[in-house]
Amino acid sequence: MKYLLKYFLILLLFPSVLFSQSSNEEVLEWDPSRKLSWADYKARPNPDSDAAASTTTYLGINYNITSRSFSYKIYSRFSKTRSWGLHKTAYILSHEQGHFDIAEIFARKLHKKMSEYEFNKKTYNKDLEKIYRDVTKEKEDTQNQYDKETNHSINKTEQLLWLKKIAAMLEEYADWADY
Repeated sequence: MKYLLKYFLILLLFPSVLFSQSSNEEVLEWDPSRKLSWADYKARPNPDSDAAASTTTYLGINYNITSRSFSYKIYSRFSKTRSWGLHKTAYILSHEQGHFDIAEIFARKLHKKMSEYEFNKKTYNKDLEKIYRDVTKEKEDTQNQYDKETNHSINKTEQLLWLKKIAAMLEEYADWADY
């Protein structure tokens, strides 16, 4: 039930390069019509972990800077080759789906913040880095809070409350799903 939270660091010195996942890593884009299945979890369970499962998600961004503006593409991805399940129940899978859904919420939040940014040629490096770091920090904090409050899904009452909260947050940021 613990998860491995990974995200890409912004390489602001190289505006067109923001992803560096390995070329042999299989990933899934977040899709509202496709939920995770245990078949998606292809990594071997960590023998040193007491977790029932581990979900690796990425929140990334590619962007392009011109002399007067910028454009970007955001990614919310699940790593098949870095995620694993030891105790493969529907209940645990729903908890792990919650982690992927949280990553999607923050992809939408990142899109909102990036769309609100007023390009400044002199400060864009610092500005865009701050936006990304702030959003990914909040994402990491939310992922940790989710596990803490649900006790990694053991607390069934809190787990149910969190799944409702996650669904509400996805709806709250639905206008920003077109990244």
